Amino acid sequence: MEGVKEIRRGTLQEQTFYEQVGGEETFRRLVHRFYEGVAEDPLLRPMYPEEDLGPAEERLTLFLIQYWGGPTTYSDNRGHPRLRMRHAPFTVDRAAHDAWLKHMRVAVEELGLSEEHEHTLWNYLTYAAASMVNTPG
Repeated sequence: MEGVKEIRRGTLQEQTFYEQVGGEETFRRLVHRFYEGVAEDPLLRPMYPEEDLGPAEERLTLFLIQYWGGPTTYSDNRGHPRLRMRHAPFTVDRAAHDAWLKHMRVAVEELGLSEEHEHTLWNYLTYAAASMVNTPG
């Protein structure tokens, strides 16, 4: 082992998922495409009281960026995500869950990610959607 230098712990950097998939631009494209679907959805659109979906789009974008290893702007501005609490005022049933995933599926597919990255992202999104359901039916 002569001539081999020890690599100290913490000196090797691995890319985050956020970096691997293209960073902020990728998440902005994902969420923008998702909200294009939501804007036309008769079930989901009424859940967004703001006339302009822009603020909701920005919140989801910043959340996903932070979740996947990007900047912590979401928590810096809004505190802990508390996703279930923030969605509690809305009736999120199986139909809303399915509609949300339908629009997110289109958005994910349009990103053109590698199969592995798409699978990882989709697994999280389906888990997140299921965890927001708060009403039977």
